[in-house]
Amino acid sequence: MNPFVEYIDALQGAHIEEEFQKFCRAFDAHERIIILGNGGSNSVASHISQDYMKFHRKKVSILSDPSMITMLTNDFGYENAYQKFLEYYVEKDTLVIIMSSGGESKNMLNAQEWCEQNKVSYGVLSGFKSDNTLRTNATNAIWNYYINSTDYGVVECVHQIFLHGVV
Repeated sequence: MNPFVEYIDALQGAHIEEEFQKFCRAFDAHERIIILGNGGSNSVASHISQDYMKFHRKKVSILSDPSMITMLTNDFGYENAYQKFLEYYVEKDTLVIIMSSGGESKNMLNAQEWCEQNKVSYGVLSGFKSDNTLRTNATNAIWNYYINSTDYGVVECVHQIFLHGVV
């Protein structure tokens, strides 16, 4: 299949409306936002955090500083690094955005579980399988948006479009 056609097909089947409205309400209600993601999703987090700060004056944090990442992973293990980041950075009335293309990354699942246990507002963006663990464990997520694609590029791009919708 032509890769561009795969992007078009994914967007046409995205069914973004309901979950996007939930995201918009949460975004408007919170001044403090933490965005979590691995790899390409971390790049999306970095990009969108700047737009949220610049255009909406939100207080936004992401885990992208190399020395912070290596400290957290060395001291607490990679699977706990994002959870520890949340422990240090979550303030009253923080919104956490958790992105995982496949929805199976242990560090994202631990961060989600921490949000659940500590009653921190959060939302989920995932892809690959409709029954991925991040999506199915999102008991108290404000939104739980899934994109039906198994291509990292497609999933990450649609997640970026979703997050850019408020800019």
